[in-house]
Amino acid sequence: MTPSARVQAAIEILDLVIEAARSNGAPADRIIADWFRARRFAGSKDRRAVRELTYRAIRACGEVPETGRAAMLRVAQENPDIAELFDGSRHAPAAISADEPVAARGAAPYWLMMRLANSGIDAEAAAHMLDRAPLDIRLNTLKGTPDDLPEGAEKTQAVNGWRYPPDTRIEPTEAYASGAIEVQDTGSQLTCEVVAAAPGETVVDLCAGAGGKTLALAASMANTGRLIACDSDRTRLSRLAPRAERAGTLPIETLLLNPGKEPAGLSGLVGAADAVLVDAPCSGTGTWRRNPEARWRLTDTQILRYAATQARLLDIAASLVKPDGRLVFVTCSLLDAEGADQAEGFLARNPGWQAEAIALPAGTPRGAGLRLSPGQDGTDGFFVARFKRL
Repeated sequence: MTPSARVQAAIEILDLVIEAARSNGAPADRIIADWFRARRFAGSKDRRAVRELTYRAIRACGEVPETGRAAMLRVAQENPDIAELFDGSRHAPAAISADEPVAARGAAPYWLMMRLANSGIDAEAAAHMLDRAPLDIRLNTLKGTPDDLPEGAEKTQAVNGWRYPPDTRIEPTEAYASGAIEVQDTGSQLTCEVVAAAPGETVVDLCAGAGGKTLALAASMANTGRLIACDSDRTRLSRLAPRAERAGTLPIETLLLNPGKEPAGLSGLVGAADAVLVDAPCSGTGTWRRNPEARWRLTDTQILRYAATQARLLDIAASLVKPDGRLVFVTCSLLDAEGADQAEGFLARNPGWQAEAIALPAGTPRGAGLRLSPGQDGTDGFFVARFKRL
């Protein structure tokens, strides 16, 4: 593909991404993969270049662009080398007209920028939410030592966290194949450290998903104790078993919950847990570095719905904790509605609990918890709070 043809390919993909954002369709990475699957002529350099152009345009536009061309014109307006590729030649985008629409630059749609501002995230901090993310891994102490790490790793703030440049291919390495390392953002690792899961304890991961944090908890417990991974999504939860086997963890119990009827499924764990982790469903505003088009899909109604679910799950989780036990609440969001406000609401509804101070080598206090942010901490965005049952 010529450089101009790559720009035209990115425009065509952007049209599909924009349509999917409006209709809650497939994510951008799947759209890109499907587009190239139907065009085998494109080589690896072409795929890499088109993908980079596509995501560059997605990151540049705050509001959902009208068209893929308008999005790419935003990039071209600030990059003369790309603007020159709009030359109208074969397989190239048409020449730029002086009066055609150009998508507006921004970190997010206006309404969402207002919500972020009200949560203490200014425009500069919001822009960092769209930086390219590095590749972070967690050294799995059940199987590996620092000597097993592939070359090029730099230490992060997490106890077992290491970092590689973006686009590092870690899956083909022996360390990954053997289970000595797991891909996990440093911020995610730090939230697991807040749980302080110890050998011999009973620990519940209430919203385990595919088990990334569950595996970190298992390593922290040194393969002794009881660890229960719960979720209402059968497909995601089914991915945990092969991951756990590869990681060499203790047998992890899995519990599939019926949405809306979680207390019935958890009745055997009431008052039994030393620690419960609630990594609650959320808007994902802290993960835009990895999924920048997600900000085009979000609505205010969805945020309110997520907040209601988080409050309900926190109250359910509280019933599982022993006296003097702990409850850790985590969201990958920078919005107070899913963070500080949620923690305050939990304490107001549950007088038998108190917030505990969190000591981490990163993060900023926010309400009763701690906030991790891409611009300040170099991690995905998270809110984490820890509560103690009195």
